[in-house]
Amino acid sequence: MLIIIGAVLVVLGVLFSFGGRFLGLGRLPGDIIIRRGNFTFYFPLMTSILLSLGLTILLWLLRRR
Repeated sequence: MLIIIGAVLVVLGVLFSFGGRFLGLGRLPGDIIIRRGNFTFYFPLMTSILLSLGLTILLWLLRRR
């Protein structure tokens, strides 16, 4: 089980690193971006909600076995 969770985290890391350019991760409607001069504040609210929902479903399915 621990190996599966580690593999899932590695895949998610790769998706966030490279998939953001292709899948639009991190630029969803609901993500908060504030730009003021040379300051940028970024809070990926919707991305976090979708990630939490996906992990919840995945863990629920793994636990159900």
